[in-house]
Amino acid sequence: MSSLSERLTRGTASSPAQVDHARRLVADWQLLADLAFADLTLWVPLDSGAWECVAQVRPLTTSTSRPEDMVGEEVEGAHAQPFAAAYRDGRPVTDGEPDWSGPVPRRREVIPVGHEGVVIAVLAKDTNLAVTRSPSTLELTYLDIAADLCLMVSAGSFPPAKLQDAEMGPRVGDGLLRLDAAGEVTYASPNAVSAYRRIGVTRDLAGAGLADVTCRAVTDRVSGEAAAAAVSAAVAGRYPDPMDVEAASATLLLRALPLLEPDGEPGALVLVRDVTDVRRRDRALLTKDATIREIHHRVKNNLQTVAALLRLQARRMTEPAARAALEESVRRVASIAVVHETLAGSREDVVDVDDVLDQVLPMLGDLTSVGPAAGTRRTGTFGELPAAAATPLVLAVTELLHNAAEHAFPEGEPGVIELIAERTGDDLVVRVRDDGRGLPAGFDPAASDGLGLQIVRTLVTSELGGTLTMGAPGGAQGTEVVLTLPGSAWPRR
Repeated sequence: MSSLSERLTRGTASSPAQVDHARRLVADWQLLADLAFADLTLWVPLDSGAWECVAQVRPLTTSTSRPEDMVGEEVEGAHAQPFAAAYRDGRPVTDGEPDWSGPVPRRREVIPVGHEGVVIAVLAKDTNLAVTRSPSTLELTYLDIAADLCLMVSAGSFPPAKLQDAEMGPRVGDGLLRLDAAGEVTYASPNAVSAYRRIGVTRDLAGAGLADVTCRAVTDRVSGEAAAAAVSAAVAGRYPDPMDVEAASATLLLRALPLLEPDGEPGALVLVRDVTDVRRRDRALLTKDATIREIHHRVKNNLQTVAALLRLQARRMTEPAARAALEESVRRVASIAVVHETLAGSREDVVDVDDVLDQVLPMLGDLTSVGPAAGTRRTGTFGELPAAAATPLVLAVTELLHNAAEHAFPEGEPGVIELIAERTGDDLVVRVRDDGRGLPAGFDPAASDGLGLQIVRTLVTSELGGTLTMGAPGGAQGTEVVLTLPGSAWPRR
């Protein structure tokens, strides 16, 4: 299925600015559908003379009149005449007779979508005539606001120039207030009244200046003035950003939009939503996240202290084997510390393994047991893994690299050690390959009593649930160790 941008460019919305305007309309048109109690579809003309539907939205405030999927549908001939008329004349066109051909009767209005004086598409508004509602004040206000927004769509003044997050913003049913040109409330929905009651506003909102009422309800003076400025900006014809209105007892998310009638008095639409519990959970998550990152930071500091103590002890050892054992412990502890350092700076419990390895590999130096003639290179991408998997993987990789450097090459002989990351389906495959002297005859990795190999085998099989194999790299000289980790190639974000 092609994207919305690709479908738009098949019609007349060909410039990037026109495509962006149409995309912003689609991102914000749930508001218009809910206010109009109607299904909306966006249509563009094709070179063939037909019209194609490129997007569709259904109302949340009434039953749909378009249960079928319209995206990709094409119409031409008599069915396309209202589209052509609205596109040509730049004004809304209403069908004379209801459409009785579908499962429900509906009436269609076609609205041109203007942008910088040019019509780039048309918007079809289908109203379900089978749904009967009493003409309440709420419904009449909704329809009146929807009519204003349709005229703004034709004039190109709606949607706003900044892309809106429709999922997070308040919706029509959360709470709606209509303001006149003076910023006074001419209508407040029951949910809007309840929302303002929660922040301590007990007076009747009708006839009140909303900017002043909102400012007085907010505990922080600066925030109150910002909320009042947002309401005043909408009345003046601008689009302020949605913002939180935080009082002592509750928090409201407020979004204000101008209503610009071409021949009428300007006003504003204000949507509010009670987000008290949402913001409380957000703060709790931020506190928990900061605590976890502080714990990782302290663990990293403690591990670095342990590594420093082991390093001091190693310098005092006169027995070469004991000194080597302590130096290996320093390397292992330092590798784990790097993982915790990465987690301390991340807001998610995932680790960029490539970034960690780029810090760990220099700790190995020139892999001193083979001298400066041997080097390492890394190819492929490990990607991000959960912390529980990243720590044993990094430790296993460093052990394998060190073992290759220690055992693969006779002293002074040049060589190369490769670290390769590959993805096979959902699995992550890690290869440590060298071009050294290879494995001894009859060597069995499962029976090896070397500490490094035992550590790797335990980490891979027990911690990571993977497999470990060793052998010659495709019959060539050297050794290749292959770690296969099931499911570790899945994206983590």
